[in-house]
Amino acid sequence: MFAVFLVATLILTIFTLLPLWRHEAWWVRSLDFPRLQLLVISLLLLLMESIWLDLSHRSTWILLVVALLCFVYHAWWIIPYTPVFPVEVKSAESADRQRLIRIMTANVLTPNHNAKALIELVREKEPDIIVTLESDTWWQARLDTLEPDYPFTIKCPLDNLYGMHVYSRLPLTDSQIDYLVEPGIPSMHTLVSLPSGDKIRVHFLHPAPPSPTENEQSSERDAELIIVARSIAETDAPVIVTGDLNDVAWSETTRLFRKISGLLDPRVGRGMINTFHADFWFMRWPLDHVFHSDHFTLSGIRRLGGFGSDHFALFAELVFKAARNVQQSGLEANEDDLARAKAKADDLGVSKNDVPQPGTR
Repeated sequence: MFAVFLVATLILTIFTLLPLWRHEAWWVRSLDFPRLQLLVISLLLLLMESIWLDLSHRSTWILLVVALLCFVYHAWWIIPYTPVFPVEVKSAESADRQRLIRIMTANVLTPNHNAKALIELVREKEPDIIVTLESDTWWQARLDTLEPDYPFTIKCPLDNLYGMHVYSRLPLTDSQIDYLVEPGIPSMHTLVSLPSGDKIRVHFLHPAPPSPTENEQSSERDAELIIVARSIAETDAPVIVTGDLNDVAWSETTRLFRKISGLLDPRVGRGMINTFHADFWFMRWPLDHVFHSDHFTLSGIRRLGGFGSDHFALFAELVFKAARNVQQSGLEANEDDLARAKAKADDLGVSKNDVPQPGTR
């Protein structure tokens, strides 16, 4: 029995420590994802070892301490996305409709043809903007039925799982489609006009993940997030970034994105809002995101019901405030963060200057 727990604790320790190695190989970076699952496993292992092993032996206590340290380490990453942690974004005092922006982000899964269920969600929730990921020409033909209510659009149908569409009730100007890091992997950038007349800079992203079937390393994904973050850091304009970032909220890369950009995460202190995988409740994590500058407070954020995709849709309601909210603050970058961000961009020869800045032309 001791040998079984020894091997289990060793495997848990390897899975816990390996992401500390900043190697960008997919098999290293993929271990950023299941921190919640590893947290649960470490707790169960801790309980089973304390019940079934002989507590009079020092070797038992060594296993218990190691399992406990793994539990505490994973909890450190996870706790900010639970209600026990202070919220990062203040709740809106009132939902001023003139300054309210409601965004639905939905990775449709290209082979999924249950467009009716997604359109019903749109009709029910009435977002101001819907962005779809993995949408091809088949999906575009169905989504175009929304145009009477959503006349402002950006369309990039692709059959490589990286198509993207935006449908908006609110006017969009200076809209651009760009391929920031990889050919065939688009991003969208636009200026959204609220009913109040205020203009919001919005970036829609869907970088490719590190995986054995996509990119063997996370370099491309990381570089795209970093150059967008560095571009945002240079503006005082209100900004929203949303999309399927193929990264979890608590990873080092997403934290680095937040540090460099200065954007806030409305999930902090509220919940993880795990949007993937829709079919496996025990293997879910937050892949779909909405980040924003401190010009906004939060009216609501939630995961919507399934519509046949492997992702649930994410629905966020933000209220714009003309003045930046000094009572809201997120993560801050240090010199090491800045150096890491620069190195990630330089390694792929990309720059913040490659990122469109709607409203500046």
